[in-house]
Amino acid sequence: MSKELIYVVDDEEDILDLVEYILGKENFRVKRFLTGEEIVPAMRGEKPHLLLLDLMLPGIDGLEVCKALKNDPDLKDVPVIMLTAKGEDADIVSGLELGADDYITKPFNSSVLLARIKAMLRRQSEKETGDTDVIKIFNIVIHPGRHTVTVDENPVQLTYSEFKLLQFLARHPGWVYSRYQIVDALRGSDYPVTERAIDVQVVGLRKKLGAAGKYIETVRAVGYRFRQPE
Repeated sequence: MSKELIYVVDDEEDILDLVEYILGKENFRVKRFLTGEEIVPAMRGEKPHLLLLDLMLPGIDGLEVCKALKNDPDLKDVPVIMLTAKGEDADIVSGLELGADDYITKPFNSSVLLARIKAMLRRQSEKETGDTDVIKIFNIVIHPGRHTVTVDENPVQLTYSEFKLLQFLARHPGWVYSRYQIVDALRGSDYPVTERAIDVQVVGLRKKLGAAGKYIETVRAVGYRFRQPE
């Protein structure tokens, strides 16, 4: 029986062959693309369960593709894993800022690639099946099952990563977590991210929460915590 559909975008045929072989052995369905221009039209025709996206593409690059998807109401919930040779901090931060859900650098280990994909699909499935444990703290309501956040009953649009970050901190008010503890909790200990990337996520989250962003507190030289109600 066929499993989830995964779109793979890369301008190197060898990489497409390798990824298709790795995923095919796990019985995933794979559609491959050489350019970024093809993706949005293809996804509107048949939405994949996950997109594996190269960063350096001819014409429209991976960052522009990711931006277009995350700004499309019908496609923004499709998880995006960036697969690229560009592993500098600035590249990782740029991808996460635009809404990418994970980031894998080339050359990659096939076992790690599969583990990341399966973990992302599992989290996506959990999000879609729902979780009735609604979090209500201060003037913020977080509904994990619906993947919604409201502040003073006004909806707040968050990326997948921002939502998971807020949910994690709000579930443990008063507890202080280092940046890498946050990464471990949300994505796994092998996620190739830097402290700077977590800082960027927090800045973006605070901005979207408006005045309620003050509840996410910076603990100098340690990390972050969600303020504990008195």
